[in-house]
Amino acid sequence: MKHSNASEAARVLRRWAGVALLASGFGWTAVQANEAAAPAAPVQPVVVAQAAGGNAGGVGGIQSANIFEIAPDASTAPGYAEQTNAQRAQVQPGNNAPMWRDVGQGVTGVTNFPYAEYGNLIQPFVQYPGSRLTNAGEAWRQVRNNWIIPYGGALLIIAIVAMALFYFSKGTIQLHGKETGRKIERFTAFERASHWVNAIAFVTLAISGIVMAFGKYFLLPVLGLNLFGWLTYILKNVHNFMGPLFAVSLVVVFLVFVRDNMPSKEDIAWVLKGGGLFSGQEVPSHRFNAGEKVVFWGGVFFLGALVVGSGLFLNKLIPDMAYLRGDMQIAHMIHGSASALMMAMFIGHIYMGTLGMQGAYKAMRTGYVDETWAKEHHELWYDDIKAGKIPAQRSKAAAGGVAPQAAKA
Repeated sequence: MKHSNASEAARVLRRWAGVALLASGFGWTAVQANEAAAPAAPVQPVVVAQAAGGNAGGVGGIQSANIFEIAPDASTAPGYAEQTNAQRAQVQPGNNAPMWRDVGQGVTGVTNFPYAEYGNLIQPFVQYPGSRLTNAGEAWRQVRNNWIIPYGGALLIIAIVAMALFYFSKGTIQLHGKETGRKIERFTAFERASHWVNAIAFVTLAISGIVMAFGKYFLLPVLGLNLFGWLTYILKNVHNFMGPLFAVSLVVVFLVFVRDNMPSKEDIAWVLKGGGLFSGQEVPSHRFNAGEKVVFWGGVFFLGALVVGSGLFLNKLIPDMAYLRGDMQIAHMIHGSASALMMAMFIGHIYMGTLGMQGAYKAMRTGYVDETWAKEHHELWYDDIKAGKIPAQRSKAAAGGVAPQAAKA
């Protein structure tokens, strides 16, 4: 009698276990109907639903499987490895191995997006300088986080510290002679306007770029997550809209100042003597010295082209481009690296144009310098003005008598 009760209890237990599993796949209504008609017998094999189309052979050659042993039975069926996602869902619900197998191999699928590459979830393997051999997205992340961010940030800090040390050790470069009161027009109104538009755009881009790249290290702990998120969101949009203005103004600046930035043999002596920054003795130069020419060709022309070109690409403003993820990642690495170098170079330029040299900022603000300033800092340019090779007053306003008195020989 006890043996009979134990058998009956085991049978009931198996029956309710089958009911519970069936309910999770087919719904409680169907389960209750089956329970009422089912005999008190061990659970029989469950027939697996056939694929669309009513194939009598089942899915992938599988007609039935025990509910407790679906995976072993399904994996031994012919054509198991070649099953599609729809077929696999019938025999092993939730097993999306076919999809992930295609994803891992970079197979392009069909999507509603305009670019075929968007059908790939995982990019192919590449190895960028400074990264391991891994998929392109992870390789880009390694270059950005292990190289561009730490070394770019260190470069900016070094540039700022170097300028601070130079200022506190040398101070502002002062005029040695007394000002004469006679003014020379160093920059026309158009030259100053183009410079200031470019300078404002550059500073805006530099600040927003620094916050986006490095802000989480020094601003996030202070502002908190919400405020920092809004700040970076606003600056990201400012950055994107200011980029095209910087690109146009950079082209204008290049065209305006390229003539007076052409290399000359006198630049060699300036470089060999370090521009006289450490000796305290000025080295004769033309309108722009060798240091300014290095900033012009290295910063404005070369790095400027890299920053602008990669920035326009990242903004998707260059026509007839596919803008694939791999290309965007390469453009971002170029943009980040070139921007860090450009900012470090322009930190020195900004320093010399403000705190570093007396009268330099005033020259760009008003357009005029004293005759003594021109003679001490750009002696060859001053000599050309005295010889009449270059007019002391170049703008139309100066020619009409509005500007201060020209320098005389």
